[in-house]
Amino acid sequence: MKRPNIHNKYIMPIFGCLLAVLCIIYYYFFSSMSVNSDTHYIYIDNDDTVDSVYTKLSSVSTGHAMTGFRILSEMSSYSNNIRSGCYEIKGSNGALSVFRKLKNGLQTPIRLTVPSVRTVERLAGSIAKKMMTDSITLLNAMTDTATCRKYGYTPETIVCMFIPNTYDIYWNASTENIMERMKKESDKFWNSERTGKAAAMGLSKNQVITLASIVDEETSNNGEKPMIAGMYYNRLKKDMPLQADPTIKFALKQFGLKRIYNNMLHTDSPYNTYKNTGLPPGPIRIPSVEGIDAVLDYVHHDYLYMCAKEDFSGTHNFAVTYTEHLQNAGKYTEALNRRGIK
Repeated sequence: MKRPNIHNKYIMPIFGCLLAVLCIIYYYFFSSMSVNSDTHYIYIDNDDTVDSVYTKLSSVSTGHAMTGFRILSEMSSYSNNIRSGCYEIKGSNGALSVFRKLKNGLQTPIRLTVPSVRTVERLAGSIAKKMMTDSITLLNAMTDTATCRKYGYTPETIVCMFIPNTYDIYWNASTENIMERMKKESDKFWNSERTGKAAAMGLSKNQVITLASIVDEETSNNGEKPMIAGMYYNRLKKDMPLQADPTIKFALKQFGLKRIYNNMLHTDSPYNTYKNTGLPPGPIRIPSVEGIDAVLDYVHHDYLYMCAKEDFSGTHNFAVTYTEHLQNAGKYTEALNRRGIK
């Protein structure tokens, strides 16, 4: 009579137990943590505690994966080593994968767009909306003389360092990190070709950007920008006041003005290009890349004057003589009056 194999008697139960344990481990630590197949992002601040991290995760996590994350957290020193940042949770990520990201500070960069805005206050506010840093801290750095000097600028020219583009950067980057990054990107933007064109014009980089800011304020028509840049450059070479209406709006901080009246031209401000010759102390907005390149690739012509066209197309009539300019200005003034624009 064949004796039963006692080992076979226990193999299947043991195998079953192991399989059950593996299923439990997979369920809590490796199955998708996300409540759906979408990719989610959570933002951990410097003042977050382990409980607030749990709360943020719970909004995008399944209950069982959240249990797995809590177990991993309690088995480690995570509560004493919380790292701020933006963390990506993909649909395929389990609790263990997400835990490793958060514990090791494996952030996902965000896409930060530097906008073409008119004031440093708006710039700081726009950047702060996308970053962990607050707008006041950023604005203080941008307006601090010593900080600006560190990067080779003044409070009036610091916006020249911010080239409008989209950059990958970590959400928890400090104000200093942001400034350093913008300086690096500015240096990259000013390649040998652009630097050479500026030198040939006899202008510094900051002067090019300042002139570009005026050109951008004059028109949104990229095709006309090199013409306008050429006109203002001609005035600079002849040491004529630029007489750029957008600089009056900047001096008054009244950007919605539709008309510039004679009394406004006497505004006491270094940005008033009717009272002062040359370029203003700094840009009157962060110009677009197209605006900067329009200055560097300005059209060579003899025009010294321009006036918005009376058809309100956003383009301009150009003139060589003041007499021609007065005729163009008269057409535009009549058009304004007909429309009742004040």
